[in-house]
Amino acid sequence: MVKLDILVLPVHPDDAELGCAGTLLKHHALGKKTGIVDLTRGELGTRGSAEIRMQEAAAAADILGLTVRDNLGLPDGFFQNTPEYQIKVIEVIRRYQPEIVITNAYYDRHPDHGRASDLVATSCFLSGLRKIETYDNGQLQEAWRPKHVLHFVQDSYIKPDILIDITDHFSTKVESIKAYGSQFHNPDWIDEPQTYISNPDFILKVEARDREFGRPLQVTYAEGFLSQKILGVDNLFNLR
Repeated sequence: MVKLDILVLPVHPDDAELGCAGTLLKHHALGKKTGIVDLTRGELGTRGSAEIRMQEAAAAADILGLTVRDNLGLPDGFFQNTPEYQIKVIEVIRRYQPEIVITNAYYDRHPDHGRASDLVATSCFLSGLRKIETYDNGQLQEAWRPKHVLHFVQDSYIKPDILIDITDHFSTKVESIKAYGSQFHNPDWIDEPQTYISNPDFILKVEARDREFGRPLQVTYAEGFLSQKILGVDNLFNLR
């Protein structure tokens, strides 16, 4: 078993790259083990295919230096926060025993994002209940509850609870996003249907959001996260 420090559980391949790639890169540079397990293969996307997106996710994983990149294969667009899918997410959480889980925003332009947020948050709590039995390769898994569950901010603006300076890693974050050539602006896909995120201005909007979050910290770029739990620090001098 590989134990992760940070596990991202986003609903679509490319959600993690857009929302928290800079944070993953920063913690990888600090020696932390990071991983992404996408909930779906994004098979309902207008451009590309599930197979292409899996290849792009693997390329992005190399750029991000991930220890783990996997996919749960839940039905894109049709999963719900139900026991059937909760068990699948619990199995992943117990397999990698992350200290921190990151997932989608509470609500967003894409309805899958909010439903994924609810599913992952519920599963993180249930994963700590030992009377819920799950198995991995025939072995009974230990109960495990992450210390923190964070939600990255996506298309809809939600005031973040914490900000992470990613200035030194922003250019590599953009590189990981562009690994999804089927989804974002790419001259090789010019004959395919154009979408909201394939517009060349979309990456500029991602940059603008990260610049916006950097401003309160007086840095160039930052990523914002939400927490349903009140967060604390050891002393006031750790505040920025």
